[in-house]
Amino acid sequence: MVAACLLTSLATSAEAQKMPKQKDVLKTLRKTNAYFMKKWPDTGKEIVTNKTRPSHIWTRAVYYEGLMALYGIDKQKQYYDYAVDWGEKHQWGLNNGITTRNADNQAAGQTYIALYEIDPKPERIRDIKASIDLMVNSPKVDDWWWIDALQMAMPVYAKLGVMTKDTAYYEKMYRLYNYSKTVHGTNGLYNPQDQLWWRDKDFVPPYKEPNGEDCYWSRGNGWVVAAMVRTLEILPQDAPHRAEYEQMYMNMMKALPALQRPDGYWNVSLHDPTNFGGKELTGTSLFIYGMAWGINNGLLDAKQYQPIIAKAWNAMAKECVHPNGFLGYVQGTGKEPKDGQPVSYTSKPDFEDYGLGCFLLAGSEIYKMNDIKSKSVSAGN
Repeated sequence: MVAACLLTSLATSAEAQKMPKQKDVLKTLRKTNAYFMKKWPDTGKEIVTNKTRPSHIWTRAVYYEGLMALYGIDKQKQYYDYAVDWGEKHQWGLNNGITTRNADNQAAGQTYIALYEIDPKPERIRDIKASIDLMVNSPKVDDWWWIDALQMAMPVYAKLGVMTKDTAYYEKMYRLYNYSKTVHGTNGLYNPQDQLWWRDKDFVPPYKEPNGEDCYWSRGNGWVVAAMVRTLEILPQDAPHRAEYEQMYMNMMKALPALQRPDGYWNVSLHDPTNFGGKELTGTSLFIYGMAWGINNGLLDAKQYQPIIAKAWNAMAKECVHPNGFLGYVQGTGKEPKDGQPVSYTSKPDFEDYGLGCFLLAGSEIYKMNDIKSKSVSAGN
């Protein structure tokens, strides 16, 4: 099946494989982000779906990760001010307070720390550091029982380790990660044969998809890719366990190209296109975010991965972005292919924020690909 998919994936037109122009990528990112900022002028406004939630939950935290990535390539003061206002509206706190052990609640800390690095006001990292310190000083290591948790929290541990020069953060992060990889679900949530992750214990064998394959949820694996990228981006070269994260990243990068759909997307069920198969933006964005980062950092071969990235980005930019900047084809929250359906151009997910965050991460890294290419050409001249 994988070989057949690879042949199909490679049979693409030259036009589909052409990298987008840098200015077009930025125009798309600005458009989609402007839609969101206009819709949510009050950064502290609660999110109401099936119930009322505060606006510093994980879904919103992922959006701000994307916004900070956009700010990194497009230094607009309004982006920075919007992020600072979000932190201030929540008094730089975490959902459920500093005693929370839930990685989702700690995800906001990624942006808090990023803003602290720009303007080191102690209140910006007070609560996130206190929360992680409680984790570091606890012997418990089984908190990350679902793979989304890796993206939500690993970059926070990495940042605190760099800022404090205390390797205890690196060691605790590794123990939590390794427990997820090798113990949760009896034998771990990572399958070294397929080089993909089961979302949690509910999906390890003998659970099967309708076609008899293992269930590998696209966005869940996207979260792991993002976790490796964002952690590797932060960790010093000599940091403990860096080699493990880099190897995991490379393993997943080897597995994903063969699973890309002919139209550029990845199905929500990576090994079963018959189970709610179709275009989906979040997993697709996170995968090409990882691939673009790998090219930019010399880990991946541009000749192999650039066409994959171009096909996916061009498809999303053309088919997902509405005239007003709203993003279609975003799977709603959940943990498996059947959740958050239907997924279509006009379907509106229960939360609009995290999908945009994933898209901004991907686009910002692709923008840098173009930037690096331009500098390379300039240097050659």
